[in-house]
Amino acid sequence: MHVQIRKIKDKARECLIIECVEVTSEIESIRAYALTKGTTLSGSCEERIYQFNLADVSYFEAFGEHVYAYTKSRHYKLKVRLYMLESAYTDHHFIRCSKSFVINLMKLECISPALNGRFTAHMQNGEKICISRQYVPAVLRVVLGGNAHGL
Repeated sequence: MHVQIRKIKDKARECLIIECVEVTSEIESIRAYALTKGTTLSGSCEERIYQFNLADVSYFEAFGEHVYAYTKSRHYKLKVRLYMLESAYTDHHFIRCSKSFVINLMKLECISPALNGRFTAHMQNGEKICISRQYVPAVLRVVLGGNAHGL
């Protein structure tokens, strides 16, 4: 693979162009990584408001009336609904795995079968998240190759 980097003067014209014979899961991973790197979110932690990178988020969890973003070192309370995060970041390798969780596939270590048709997502930070039966086919399709849209 050949890699080129060209400096330009206008920040607004920055872009990443991927030229490939076929769009593979590896190419999709590169695309998702590039899209995620510049995205920041805001959330509160211990009565302070922080900005953090989307790429640092392992998963989002809806608990009660609130949604939390979990990173390696902290968790942040967000002012957004889980379905909004799911739809906004599907192209950034985030996928719904249960009613309460949206996981970052870039932070997924592995998945394993569990009871009653469920699976467990083992995250790089050591967390284990249940993948509900309803979401197993979509998660497996993405993990085994393809994307969240089933392509």
